[in-house]
Amino acid sequence: MKRRLGIFLYSMGAGGAERVVSILLPELARRYDVTLILMNETLFYPVPEGVEIVWLERSRSDEAGWKKLVKLPLLGWRLKRLCDVRRIGTLWCLMNRPNYIGVLARMAGWRGRLILGERGTPSLQYAGGGLQARANRRLIRTLYLRADRVTANSHGARIDLQERFGVPAAKLSVLYNPFDPAVVAERCAPEPKEEGTFVFVTVGRLDEGKNHRLLIEAFAKIRRDRMRLWIVGDGPLRGALETLAEEEAGDAVRFFGTRDPFPLLAAADLFVFASRREGLPNVLIEALACGLPVISTDCRSGPREILAGETDYSRPTRGFRVVSHGILVEEENPDAMAAAMKEGYNNADLRRSLREKAKERARFFTKETALSRLIGILEV
Repeated sequence: MKRRLGIFLYSMGAGGAERVVSILLPELARRYDVTLILMNETLFYPVPEGVEIVWLERSRSDEAGWKKLVKLPLLGWRLKRLCDVRRIGTLWCLMNRPNYIGVLARMAGWRGRLILGERGTPSLQYAGGGLQARANRRLIRTLYLRADRVTANSHGARIDLQERFGVPAAKLSVLYNPFDPAVVAERCAPEPKEEGTFVFVTVGRLDEGKNHRLLIEAFAKIRRDRMRLWIVGDGPLRGALETLAEEEAGDAVRFFGTRDPFPLLAAADLFVFASRREGLPNVLIEALACGLPVISTDCRSGPREILAGETDYSRPTRGFRVVSHGILVEEENPDAMAAAMKEGYNNADLRRSLREKAKERARFFTKETALSRLIGILEV
């Protein structure tokens, strides 16, 4: 009889944690009797046959923060009962609210093995003095200690959890975000583009954290006649960003919304990324897997590990610098981003060199490596 595994996350929407689950789920379903536990009905990614979906609740994505907080104990009790009824022996949670609820289920009496998956760098994600930020910092410090294991998706995020939130090193593991080479190869048929154009592309939710404003401002500084910026993703700032793009760069910036990014990655000339905070950004790995040169801000966790393999964050990038597998750019510096984009545009030899090394670096993050690592964590 297969072991019973619960995988608990908010939804199967078009996000990074959801993509990780979608990549690993078919293989996990062959090995385990999997129950997928969700809190929202969004299903952007397919769920394999044989994996039953159970909704802990059917919440709205715009639910007020205070309401999310006060419901946590009730949801913890519901999850405890669900795991007991389905005899789930191991529960893998991803993202903060499911992590909190998973711990509360254990505190309510569930006796299985509990694995929490941290998807970002909490001290950055929950910086500031607001009620929501302070509540999340307190919950992480208090609840994560009660898990059997906490996975971070980068060494930078692991260091953050250990040094700033007191999670013991013995409980922490790094589980890199995976990609599926076969899927990338199948889906990387280039999107048609205007002949003779040079395309920068970025992928990510249109919110403050991804900092698309900086990209648009940097692009406007270097724009040439047949230069384009493609933005893939959606989110609360789309309207404001579209207005900014029209003011700064006319019709040279195109917004694609939420859609399959791989044809756009395959057609582009350079991938650009301006995020303020990350765990380990999937889109950088997928851009490398498509053979794209990558320019990214050197935010505290993630991009440097992917592009340079360095984890010493005591020396942040100033301006921009070319590293082994891409270009790192100083955070919050549109002039530095513009200079890096201009270098990438003008230097064909550099683009060629980075293209040649991109797929080799991406192979470090294949699904087979992640799956082996995850099974080791689930079954200790």
